[in-house]
Formats: sequence, C-alpha cells, structure tokens
Amino acid sequence: MPSLTLSNEQVVELVKQLPQEQKIEIFRFLLLSQWQQWQDLSGYGADKVKLAAKERGYNWEKMSEEEREDFIDLVVHEK
Repeated sequence: MPSLTLSNEQVVELVKQLPQEQKIEIFRFLLLSQWQQWQDLSGYGADKVKLAAKERGYNWEKMSEEEREDFIDLVVHEK
C-alpha cells in the first residue's frame, strides 16, 4: 500500500471536509485512544486535591460542592 505524507494542517483540512458521521467516528477513535491517559490524569488530580485539602485541615470527601469550589479558589489564589 502506498504511503502518503501529510502535514497536520492538511489532515485537519481533510477532516473538515468529511460528513458529520465520519467526523464523529474519528472523534470517538481519538477519544478512546486517549481514554487511559485521561483516567490517569483525572485520578492523579483527584488524589492531589484531596491531599491539598488534608494538608490544610479539610476533608475533601465531606465538603459540599460550594465548599470545594471555595477551597479550590483559595488554593489557586494562595501566594
């Protein structure tokens, strides 16, 4: 099978020309190919925010959604 070399920009332009159903199929393929990395990153982030809360005397699991948002805001704006 012959090989064709395309730039990233060319690939994006080709994808833009596809029918919506094929774009969805490509999206699913790309999403699934990265799913484990997303899960790993999500787990890492969840572990780190729980640790940050514990270090500051909070229990992440017992905090309400509003308390969590306030906590994250506090941590982001710490100096």
